[in-house]
Amino acid sequence: MINMDKVIEQAIEKDASDIHLMSGLKPMFRIARALVDMDESSVLKDEDMYEIYDYIIKGNVDKDNVFTSTRKLDTSYEYNGIRLRVNISYANEVPVCTMRIIKNELPKYEDLGVPDIVRRMTYQPQGLILVTGKTNSGKSTTLNALVNHINETQNKKILSLESPIEFKHTSKNSMIVQKEVGEGRDCLTYHDGVKNALREDCDILIIGEIRDKVTMEAAIEMAESGHLVIGTLHTKSCAETIDRMINFYEVRDQVQIKYLLSALLKLVISQRLLVGTTGKLELVPEVMVVDNIVAGVIRKEKISVSEIEDAIQSAQEKGSISLINSIASLFVDNKITLEQAKAQVEEKNIEVLNRTIMQLRIKKEKVD
Repeated sequence: MINMDKVIEQAIEKDASDIHLMSGLKPMFRIARALVDMDESSVLKDEDMYEIYDYIIKGNVDKDNVFTSTRKLDTSYEYNGIRLRVNISYANEVPVCTMRIIKNELPKYEDLGVPDIVRRMTYQPQGLILVTGKTNSGKSTTLNALVNHINETQNKKILSLESPIEFKHTSKNSMIVQKEVGEGRDCLTYHDGVKNALREDCDILIIGEIRDKVTMEAAIEMAESGHLVIGTLHTKSCAETIDRMINFYEVRDQVQIKYLLSALLKLVISQRLLVGTTGKLELVPEVMVVDNIVAGVIRKEKISVSEIEDAIQSAQEKGSISLINSIASLFVDNKITLEQAKAQVEEKNIEVLNRTIMQLRIKKEKVD
């Protein structure tokens, strides 16, 4: 019989970010990006996985209905004051489970390595700010650190929609309302939550994930009506983010949405995490401040990735940061290796990376 309390306790003790549970393997922890077996544990069996399922849902009928009907479940679990984000799905007709450990204390915004322009943009009275990246890129941490900073420094009503709620905020200088999205929770869908937010007199709306066209439309309507909307998208670059948003729409509607985005979108940060030379995770940000040049590129009939990248490069004085600049800076500061740096860029951009490294080294030597 699996002792889940012991599994969670050991994961927390080892400072793991995730717990992976699957029949046929020992419980696995993700520690600094590596998968590590749990100490003194036996291999999980099919019946263990069903016990784990019962342990997590605690007889909640709504959660059981969601899992039975959709064959997947996103939920949260709390153990001794520690919150965990949980995903349960099926593999070979047996439940598999991934648990993300949520830190009780958010890192300070200043300690994350997120460029200051992102924080400054939260003082915009209205518009759309997007935090993007692949899975495990630290999007949720950045988003919650931003919310915490707004909470401490601004006097606003903040409404957040999350599935599930990860970090529980306490109202400080701002008022924070957190709603969990899903069947049997605070609102059924992100779209429903965003539409209702128009009637809740909030200043800032946080959308945990913009997954589809209807949520995108609702977010745009919210931004158009004079609110600041901060959301996340599962994309790997600023250019891909623009492309994904436009492709939510039919071709006949894309001209209109391009004009709306060019007017409402204020900033996109796309981030990656790399294990640095010290063993710590290093943030690699790409930041696109939407100025007149970027807005012009968005409105074009065909979106060009290279044009967006060039526009980011040319707007450095406004706070934009290219991916290549971020990678080169980390290498020059001895935070990542050259092999890691090169692995993050396409082959055609290796020469640009080398040139940027040389320029940053010369600049650093002059300062020193």
